[in-house]
Amino acid sequence: MLVIVAPGQGAQTPGFLSPWLEIPEFRDRISAWSEIVELDLVAYGTTAGADEIRDTAVAQPLLVAAALASFETLGIRPDVVAGHSVGELAAAAIAGVLTPEQALALVRERGRAMAKAAAVTETGMTAVLGGAEEDVLAAISKHGLTPANMNGAGQIVAGGTLAQLEAFAAEPPEKARVRPLAVAGAFHTVHMAPAVDHLRTEAAALTPADPSVTLLSNSDGAAVSGGAEFLDRLVNQVASPVRWDACMATMAERGVTAMIELLPGGTLTGLARRALPGVKTVALKTPDNLDTAREVLQ
Repeated sequence: MLVIVAPGQGAQTPGFLSPWLEIPEFRDRISAWSEIVELDLVAYGTTAGADEIRDTAVAQPLLVAAALASFETLGIRPDVVAGHSVGELAAAAIAGVLTPEQALALVRERGRAMAKAAAVTETGMTAVLGGAEEDVLAAISKHGLTPANMNGAGQIVAGGTLAQLEAFAAEPPEKARVRPLAVAGAFHTVHMAPAVDHLRTEAAALTPADPSVTLLSNSDGAAVSGGAEFLDRLVNQVASPVRWDACMATMAERGVTAMIELLPGGTLTGLARRALPGVKTVALKTPDNLDTAREVLQ
């Protein structure tokens, strides 16, 4: 049983689209979608520097476009699909809840709204690696932070103000390492509430379809059968924690045996190798990985 997953913000690296743009169909899609998101995705995926593609309003459309273009190039339908954070928009399109064009128009607004919300207060995110989960969550709560990403495999991401994060780093949980993340704000926390309101207005104009494959939600890892419900969850997810640990638990319960992570892959397959032993994983990083992915299914 195959699950296809789409990564979230932070997976992008300078130049990651370069080898893929040598595939004519891939380049055509990225060029066409650039008009929808009102960004030159070819330039941002090839020549732009790390700071440029860290910008939330750029990173989110770039990641969703890359995931969807690599999915179309791969040409394989999954049994289960899920996306991490903004990757849920790519997952929604793969499952048929939204068209790719609708997903890209919505992620354009999501990225802009979250960038605007992040500019109100200086906020950020810190990854916590290791330590007992209860100790980590207690320390996060003590400093007024939010466990914004429950990623599983011993990884939790805390979000909040920079002052809160500095205090947290000075008093880390026992037996845990903390690592500040290069992101532009405290995503999936109360600081993103204004973005939720904007996105809800944008989503109200859409008529989602019910998913054609099993589609997992970041809210609680559940398989959601209604398109309207998934879209509502996707909107609320902007200011709510990502429960990727619960998504992986559902994958295990459903009997997933193989995982392909769409471009730019690596993060989610890394978590799966620790949390889902025995599941074959392939991360799409370069076009060479396409053949590897197809071989896994054989």
